[in-house]
Amino acid sequence: DAVYIGRDLRESSPRIAETVIRAVRAAGLRAIDCGAVPTPALALASLEAGSSAIMVTGSHIPADRNGLKFYVPTGEISKADETAIMAALERPHTDAAVPGVRESDPGCADRYLARYRSAFGPQALAGLRIGVYEHSSVARDIFGQAVTALGGTPVLLARSETFIPVDTEAVDPETRQQLADWAASHGLDAIISTDGDGDRPMVADATGRIVPGDVLGALTARFLGATALVTPVSSNTQIGQMAGFASITRTRIGSPFVIAAMEAALAADPAGAVAGYEANGGFLLGFSAQGPVGLLAPLMTRDSLLPA
Repeated sequence: DAVYIGRDLRESSPRIAETVIRAVRAAGLRAIDCGAVPTPALALASLEAGSSAIMVTGSHIPADRNGLKFYVPTGEISKADETAIMAALERPHTDAAVPGVRESDPGCADRYLARYRSAFGPQALAGLRIGVYEHSSVARDIFGQAVTALGGTPVLLARSETFIPVDTEAVDPETRQQLADWAASHGLDAIISTDGDGDRPMVADATGRIVPGDVLGALTARFLGATALVTPVSSNTQIGQMAGFASITRTRIGSPFVIAAMEAALAADPAGAVAGYEANGGFLLGFSAQGPVGLLAPLMTRDSLLPA
């Protein structure tokens, strides 16, 4: 009976989030306000609670546009869910007799960060200087905190109070040069960042050279011990030449298709080590993976912090 609501840092997002909260309450449901949090953090909170969620974000597109991402209690919506949503728009709506209450979940981001602290431990990044390209990502504080929690030294770069649309799949030459300059001038071992809502990673090496998302996804899957991979046809074909993957499924482009194929693989083998990723680097974990110091529970939504 609850819907979790989060938002990115666009100027319009707080206003739209308030509209969503009013609509949820008018439907007689509890509206759980998580504030400004990354999309995967919101998804983790709602999945753990067995509730739905709505993220107010335009992701990586320009600031004057915005949108909504929907989650049902089992995860991201499917293509069938999208069809049902569109059909529901044509039906008349009547508010519930008793409005739902409004609550808050201030610990949403902290639980998301704790997920990685418990799996990777306080020495995972020991001795490393990690640049965090903050810009206007809603994940910027969490990324810096994660570096510290895992034993590294965060170097915070280019924080902006004006929304900047960062597309991690189409990084412009000026940004690529800036990454190289930061790496050299600050003596960095890596630079990490994300798009506006924190579900697509951007990772650069010690020279500032970006690691493509579909390379990062393959490396993450191998590190975690995945044996079954699901990724769209747009991803790098290198996985076919990598040892250790018993099955590789290529899908149409879009996370709903990746999730559907992951669910099919898990239905066939519930104990399977199934993972998915997209060319943008967003990583979907379908099994309990062993980290350096602890287990990492499944999270079948695009995540940026895990591959970073």
